[in-house]
Amino acid sequence: MGTFTVRHVTTYNYANPVTLGPHRMMFRPRDSHDVRLVETALVIDPPPTSLRWMHDVFGNSVAIAAFDGVQATRLHVESRIVLEQFPAEPADFPVSDHARLYPFSYDAAEVPDLGRTMERHYPDPDHRVDEWARQFVRPGPDDADGLVETLPMLIRMTEAIKAGFTYQSRDAEGTQSPVETLATGSGSCRDFALLMMEAVRSLGLAARFVTGYLYDPAADGAAGEGTVGAGATHAWMQAYLPGAGWVEFDPTNGIIGSRNLIRVAVTRDAAQAVPLAGEWTGAPSDYLGMSVAVTVTAGR
Repeated sequence: MGTFTVRHVTTYNYANPVTLGPHRMMFRPRDSHDVRLVETALVIDPPPTSLRWMHDVFGNSVAIAAFDGVQATRLHVESRIVLEQFPAEPADFPVSDHARLYPFSYDAAEVPDLGRTMERHYPDPDHRVDEWARQFVRPGPDDADGLVETLPMLIRMTEAIKAGFTYQSRDAEGTQSPVETLATGSGSCRDFALLMMEAVRSLGLAARFVTGYLYDPAADGAAGEGTVGAGATHAWMQAYLPGAGWVEFDPTNGIIGSRNLIRVAVTRDAAQAVPLAGEWTGAPSDYLGMSVAVTVTAGR
């Protein structure tokens, strides 16, 4: 078990007073068997006229702030969360016998619920993602008797992205297409998660996008090799493995399992996993920019 404190601060600045519209926030993890929320606080300045909570179509916790005509030259949103995490490790993933070797078929009762998480979402006209993914459908050093084991195959894919692609932090909104990430050999954590998600789907497996936070022990003064992507919201993906369930894979850092990954929301597509989005009315030139600061520390 580990205890973490997450502080996520976002500030928008405007040259002249603008009229603030509704803002949608995804900062709060869900309590589950591997995450327990201890404290939560959400401070918004100027204060919204109303704040309500809802669960989206995936069951993620979403806050909706309404401002009803409030004008301001600055919008400051600060989320602080203290949580306890009970991370799962690769040794804790008992894949069912029928799914231990690739390829396998999902149980007919699960297919309707997995639904579109098994479908490709991005064009791949030249089958570049297909070809890239198929290189892992070969026996690896951890596979016995020339057979391809499902979990080691996904681990090799995760490690190949970490080793073979260049991480580049990007402030621009949105995500590169998987084909673009393959062509450039570089991208952000969101780009790498999306590439692996589409590659896994091309092999017939269910996968979904995850947004959340990353704890970097080195940045927190602890011993160990540093990770990348810890200074902002982080992204990775999950694959559904019968018997083990949804398993976390972080191709940016080569992490398998949930250790040091703080899951906030899971979605079918990257575009549905935006931590903060909102509306404002004013002249385009009024917008001066946005700053984001995320810190994740051990303890309270």
